[in-house]
Amino acid sequence: MDRQELMELLPHRSQMLLLDEAELTDGEAHGKKYITGEEFFLDGHFPGNPVVPGVILCEIMGQSVCVCIPRSADGKPPMTYFTGIDKVRFHRPVVPGETFETKCSITKRRGPFYWAKGEGYVNGELCVSAEFSFMIQRSEEQK
Repeated sequence: MDRQELMELLPHRSQMLLLDEAELTDGEAHGKKYITGEEFFLDGHFPGNPVVPGVILCEIMGQSVCVCIPRSADGKPPMTYFTGIDKVRFHRPVVPGETFETKCSITKRRGPFYWAKGEGYVNGELCVSAEFSFMIQRSEEQK
């Protein structure tokens, strides 16, 4: 999926759509974010030494795993809300000029609640790992 296809899947827009590409392979979501150096979050994190914030890396993994969620009957993207992020470990920083790649999968589901695990890499080197949970609200449930 390219960015246009991702906009059909995710409700995120503008600067908060943090994936450039994604695909689903054997139940595992694979995403890519090209860190150009022009991203809004690099301006202040940190001046002269830009590093992608950890919370942004977690958000990229969260958006990536949404590729695993079945579409609703109306085809509209569901609203997804983090409900927890656990066991987060940062192994190395991600900086401009790098491609951040994710591998994420859903581990459990109960009603609108999902549990997932994810890892993020640069050139095959582990940068971050986490377990996280989220809930979805289908468009027919949205106000």
